[in-house]
Amino acid sequence: QAQVAESGGGLVQAGGSLRLSCTASGLNFTQYPMGWFRQAPGKEREAVSCISWDGDRTYYVDSVKGRFTISRENAKNTLYLQMNSLKPEDTAMYFCRACKVRAGGMIEPDSGSWGQGTQVTVSS
Repeated sequence: QAQVAESGGGLVQAGGSLRLSCTASGLNFTQYPMGWFRQAPGKEREAVSCISWDGDRTYYVDSVKGRFTISRENAKNTLYLQMNSLKPEDTAMYFCRACKVRAGGMIEPDSGSWGQGTQVTVSS
């Protein structure tokens, strides 16, 4: 059974940085594009970023372009999200999951299930 475990969240001031990690088990990690999603209180879960299985292609939603960087280390079954210049509106629970990118660049979750997530809180 595929499982993911997110970590690295925390409380940071606006303008600060955090690096999230996601370790996957029970799936052929290198077979899947992997992505980050987030859900703020009272809002629907939204996509943040997606990376191809080999790391060659990356996709971001407009609100994080230029501030967030997604990467992966297949030898360690681990996905990362480096978040810089954080804003209060980035406050959310962050999740990782296999992803897919539709025509037009829309990122969607793919097969698998949601993990527990890691909380990111950005104070103003």
